[in-house]
Amino acid sequence: MSCKVIAVANQKGGVGKTTTAVNLSASLAVAEARVLLIDFDPQGNATSGVGVMPEEIDNDIYDVIVNGVDINSALYHTEIEGLDLIPARIELSAAEVELIQELSRETKLKRAIAEIKDNYDYILIDCPPSLGLLTVNALTAAGSVLIPMQCEYFAMEGLGQLINTINLIKENLNTDLYIEGILLTMYDVRNNLSKEVMNQVKTHFPDKAFKTVVPRAVALSEAPSFGKPIILYQAKSKGTECYIELAKEILIKANQQEQDIK
Repeated sequence: MSCKVIAVANQKGGVGKTTTAVNLSASLAVAEARVLLIDFDPQGNATSGVGVMPEEIDNDIYDVIVNGVDINSALYHTEIEGLDLIPARIELSAAEVELIQELSRETKLKRAIAEIKDNYDYILIDCPPSLGLLTVNALTAAGSVLIPMQCEYFAMEGLGQLINTINLIKENLNTDLYIEGILLTMYDVRNNLSKEVMNQVKTHFPDKAFKTVVPRAVALSEAPSFGKPIILYQAKSKGTECYIELAKEILIKANQQEQDIK
């Protein structure tokens, strides 16, 4: 199977983007895929979320795309077998400004990943919560975009902006880019608004919404403070179950795509 590169993106913060990048990566690795998680958010939450602390890091994604450091020297193993990480630290926030004068600045990440793609089945990129140059780099490097979307009132509005950006990237930088799927997060079964947002997404994007819906769950919120994906923090939990189901959906779709190519 060829490597599948998925950007996990939404310009709105607090929608479960990093939670999804970390836990989907872990679930795919547990399913015996070779997975690389790239933390491309200067907040570095995906890095600490898989247990890699800033003091352990020699090189990170900033060093790779700005200083031209070999990407292999920025690879870190995690507690989960088959899951590697390229970390991020706060310095990455300067990259937007530092790259502005560079030629082909939108393809920095794509060119860096090209060297190691063959070593992985999946590369997941945790994007920052903005539509700036870092997110443009991620969308240019990716084959598809997974959009986590909180079940709340303004969610559909933000989704429209993101889809416009994806279409612009398709036209100008990455003609093969497509939407992997829309993942509804923080779903509250007791809340009518949650149900309404879910119905709207399934009506407007019937072939894009994942069957898996991630509920609000205490364990999902707690796991990052222990530096563990949910599958290691609380294996028997609703959160673990959901991300395993999401990984299955992605694996089935990838297999289907492979068959279609043949």
